[in-house]
Amino acid sequence: MKVFNYLIKIEYVGTKFVGWQYQKNGVSVQEKIEKCFKKILKKKIKVIGAGRTDKGVHAFGQFAHFKIDKRIDDKKKFLNSINFFLNKSLISIIDIKKKNLDFHSRFNAKEREYEYFITNRESSPSINKNKTWHVKKKLNLKLLKKGTKLLEGKHDFSTFRASTCSAKSPIKKINSIKVKKNNEKIYIIFKSRSFLQTQIRSMVGCLQYLSRGKWSLKKFKHVFKSKKRNNCAPLAPSCGLYLKNIKY
Repeated sequence: MKVFNYLIKIEYVGTKFVGWQYQKNGVSVQEKIEKCFKKILKKKIKVIGAGRTDKGVHAFGQFAHFKIDKRIDDKKKFLNSINFFLNKSLISIIDIKKKNLDFHSRFNAKEREYEYFITNRESSPSINKNKTWHVKKKLNLKLLKKGTKLLEGKHDFSTFRASTCSAKSPIKKINSIKVKKNNEKIYIIFKSRSFLQTQIRSMVGCLQYLSRGKWSLKKFKHVFKSKKRNNCAPLAPSCGLYLKNIKY
C-alpha cells in the first residue's frame, strides 16, 4: 500500500482554543482539524504539528504534516472543502504540499518565528480585542531594545522556562529579536530554531517591566542571569503572541 506525506500551513485565531495540542479540558486546534479531515477524507488522520501553541495564542504560519494512503490530486478542491468546515472556527488551511515520507514538521524545522503584539495607549483596543496585549503605561522603546539585545544569542534561559517544560536543556540560541513600532503598536519578533515552554511570554513580561521603568537594565540582567524562575516577571498574556512562520 502506497503512503503519501503532506505538509499543511495553518492560520488560526487561538482565543477559543486550549492550544494547538489535544487536551482534556477543552477543544484544541489539532482536534478540530482532525475531525474535519475525517469528514472530508473519510478516515481517521493523525495531524502532527510543528510546535505547540498555548491557550489563546494565534498563528499566521503554523505547520503540520499527516500521512494518508491516497494521493490528494486536486489541492484546490481539498482546501476549499476543508476550509468550508474549519472557517467557522476561525481556522484556515492556507497551503498543502507533498513531502518525502521521512519529512517531519517538527524535527525538520530550521527556524521558528514568533511575533508579540503590544498596544501601548490609554484606551483599550476594540478591533484587536483578544489579539494584543494592552499596556497603558508609556513604554521606553530604547530600554526595550537594550533588553532584547541581552537576550540574543546562546544562553541558559532557565528564568523564562515553565516548570512543566519538557525540553532536555534550558540552553537555547535566539538568532534575532527585532522591535518595530507603528504609532501605538509595538511588535517584538523572535527567531530561533526552538523555544522553551512559555519562554517568549516570560521574556516579554520582563521586557515590559524594564521598558515601563519598573526594573532597571541592571535588574533585568540580574533576573535573566539568575536562572531562577521565581525571579521572572508575570507572563505576558497569550492573546498578544503569534506564530508567524516556520522555515524548513
